[in-house]
Formats: sequence, structure tokens, C-alpha cells
Amino acid sequence: MSDAVTDRVCFVLRLKPDRVDEYVEAHQHVWPEMLEALSDAGWRNYSLFVRPDDGLVVGYLETDDFAAAQASMAATEVNARWQAGMADFFDNPAGVAPDQAMRPLTEYFHLD
Repeated sequence: MSDAVTDRVCFVLRLKPDRVDEYVEAHQHVWPEMLEALSDAGWRNYSLFVRPDDGLVVGYLETDDFAAAQASMAATEVNARWQAGMADFFDNPAGVAPDQAMRPLTEYFHLD
């Protein structure tokens, strides 16, 4: 049994409600190099959920160190291209990339 602590991260984002279908469709074709970059950065068990009526996105992932995983992705060229392509789907302030607008939630209960 490992003593390693896994960060379980849940976050929210807000899509423009009229862009939800396009956003979901884009995720049916995530670039292989983006998937590889996420895996290489330590993102595991990564899922995205959407509430179509208002564009609420909930993401979940597990990683050994969330700050390091984010920094690793931020250093990749493929992530910069992906974020630029996704930016118009989100209801973020101008100039704020989707991965910079992630609002992690505080975990207060967990059952294994």
C-alpha cells in the first residue's frame, strides 16, 4: 500500500449557454497530443460534466500535485493552442484562458 497522497480536484467553469453543444462536440475529438500532455503532466481519472441549461461545467481529476500538474500543462505548446481554441466557449473575463479560470472546490468529505 502506498503512502502517497493523491490530490482529488473538483472545479467549476462557466460556458456561454449558447455554445454548450459545440463545446461538448469539441471534446469528442480531443487531440491525441493534448491527451498525452495531460497524462504526462500527471492528470488522472479526469472527467468533465456539463449542465446544458446554464453552461455549468464541473471537472474532476486526480493527481499527485495539482499545482505541479497545472504548471506542467501551462508549459506545453499544445495546451496554449487548446486553450486558445476553447476560449470563446467560456463566459470568462476577456483575456482569461479557461484553464486559468478554473475555480477549485474545497473537499470536505470523502468515502473510499
